[in-house]
Amino acid sequence: MKIIYISILLLLLAGCGSDDANNSSAKSPDANDSIVKETIISEGSIVNPEANVLEGRYSTPEGYNRVEVSGDSFGEFLRNSKLKPYGEKVLYYDGREKNRQNVYDSVFDVDIGDRDLHQCADAIMLLRAEYLYSLGLYDKIHFNFVSGFKAEFTKWMEGYRIKVDGNTAGYYPAAEPSDSYETFRKYMDMVFAYSGTISLANELDAVPAEQMEIGDVFIVGGSPGHAIIVVDAAANEMGDKIFLLAQSYMPAQQTHILLNPSDKEISPWYRLRDGEQLITPEWTFAWDDLRRFKN
Repeated sequence: MKIIYISILLLLLAGCGSDDANNSSAKSPDANDSIVKETIISEGSIVNPEANVLEGRYSTPEGYNRVEVSGDSFGEFLRNSKLKPYGEKVLYYDGREKNRQNVYDSVFDVDIGDRDLHQCADAIMLLRAEYLYSLGLYDKIHFNFVSGFKAEFTKWMEGYRIKVDGNTAGYYPAAEPSDSYETFRKYMDMVFAYSGTISLANELDAVPAEQMEIGDVFIVGGSPGHAIIVVDAAANEMGDKIFLLAQSYMPAQQTHILLNPSDKEISPWYRLRDGEQLITPEWTFAWDDLRRFKN
């Protein structure tokens, strides 16, 4: 009974849709999605399969140039994300292949562990935390649990761990101080277990879609809910903006670049305000679902 309870708790905290569920907010791509990669590569205009960094792998469509970002920004960090060799499959935490292979174009090179934790909001929190960790900004690495408890990496570094008892959580001394990457990832696993779309949505600031920046998040908090992140952006001389999106999902799986089921000519790029809603392969968002991390 205890194992069943924990599994249900983690499912509720995660708040993501599932590959095994028929989500009412999701829109399935049509049967032609499987030819998107072949079309792009044969034209040679968008995808460079030899590149293993996001910016190098994806060129912008004709007439568009990448938006400028500062060298130490979250946008620059995401733009330089490492990707798995082109053509590799998205894997679940247990090594199985994602059962919907026609929704993504590339897979992020990230260790997601062997537990069912790294889901949609978790993938976004990990990207944000990895960025801050890479700059040594440890005091800015903190996330709220669904209960409202603020989990701070600086406390974890000092050797404190977090005990959760129902809706109550607190720190207790348990380890030697350490700022190692292994310590950081154990902290993030704790965050994954007790945070989700609901808590993350409450931590982010709403931002108009027209002001979209790399690193912004489309998010719907709930059980299920979903969250995806803008990992690159470009614009043309008219000011029209396009962007790339990434997600994880349920069960826990590797982060991946989403294909665009509505516009195969520029996929995996998406156009801003292209339609009344943002339609992605496994979820449909309102344009006003866009949120931003606080500085």
